[in-house]
Amino acid sequence: MSKTDKRIFLSPPHMSGEERTLVTECFDTNYLAGVGPMIDRFEKEFCELTGHTDAAALTSGTAAMHLALRLAGIGEGDEVWTSTLTFIGGVSPIMYQQASPVFLDVDPDTWTLSPQLLEDELSRAAAENKLPKAIVPVDIYGQCADLDAIGALAANYEIPVILDSAESVGATYKGRHAGKGADVAIYSFNGNKLITTAGGGMIASDDPGIIQQARYLSTQAREPSNHYEHVTFGYNYRMPSVCAAIGIGQLGVLSDRVAKARKTFAHYETELGDLPGISFMPEAATGKANRWLTVMMLGAAASVEPMEICEALGARNIEARPVWKPMHLQPVFRTARHVGGDVSEELFQRGVCLPSGTDLTQEDLTRVIDIIKSVLTSAK
Repeated sequence: MSKTDKRIFLSPPHMSGEERTLVTECFDTNYLAGVGPMIDRFEKEFCELTGHTDAAALTSGTAAMHLALRLAGIGEGDEVWTSTLTFIGGVSPIMYQQASPVFLDVDPDTWTLSPQLLEDELSRAAAENKLPKAIVPVDIYGQCADLDAIGALAANYEIPVILDSAESVGATYKGRHAGKGADVAIYSFNGNKLITTAGGGMIASDDPGIIQQARYLSTQAREPSNHYEHVTFGYNYRMPSVCAAIGIGQLGVLSDRVAKARKTFAHYETELGDLPGISFMPEAATGKANRWLTVMMLGAAASVEPMEICEALGARNIEARPVWKPMHLQPVFRTARHVGGDVSEELFQRGVCLPSGTDLTQEDLTRVIDIIKSVLTSAK
């Protein structure tokens, strides 16, 4: 690695400048922890963005999923069906509730939970009286799952849909914001997301009772009393005010960030898409992806493996990673049931996530692309 090589991250935080002013206001008013006007404002503005009736700001998307599952009554022995192509942060809460995850394969045209596979499995499960207690579709890399199709199937069996929209803030589905239309949707503002609160998440719903309960559980399930009274246990999951302040500043530039991410994706596709064996993640006809990460696929004609691209970029101080390893291939879930998996396995074996930060310069992009072209050329 050259000492002069500038570090290029996969998806670093990108502040607008307004965040500093808002955080200073937190310090000036001494509202720093899990209460205060910044949290209320962040939740309100997030609902205005997404169209949800109510939302609660939390410490992470994983915390949001945990609360969503608990509030859906998920418990020991229950099955929760979800996409196998996902990040473990959306799956671990199933284990927190001592339930059993079942992993379903994705549609090759969207990389999200296959409605056809789901329909077939629900029909089989109904015949055996073994329906899941919840269905958790996943919006992957900023692309929305086919929520209406999945929701209609779930409604036939009165199964709640908890949508993992952790990666899709700013994406749209049939003109709606990602997550709108699910019984509950969860979002992430981790440091590597398109917009960030440094660390944080959100649980949102059109049922205000669910969100009221989420706030209650996220603050240690404290009863309204002058002393500390508890009739059940809760969690320390409430988002700090300082993080909410950052989130408000980030919401103000969300549309710009989505536009930049989509422009970056288009540039990669233009520069590399015509090379032998190279393709890019498709965009579903039902929506507009936020293109949080640009994912390049390496077909047989490319004669290159994903790790060769990652290693070549890494040698020049550039971060790149394979596509999510499917959950059914993870050692921790070796005994979990899965349905299909060929599509997700192929995506993992052939996909590379390229640097996609919204602060990438043209010079940065050219540098990444030139290295990739060099690797592809030398492989011939």
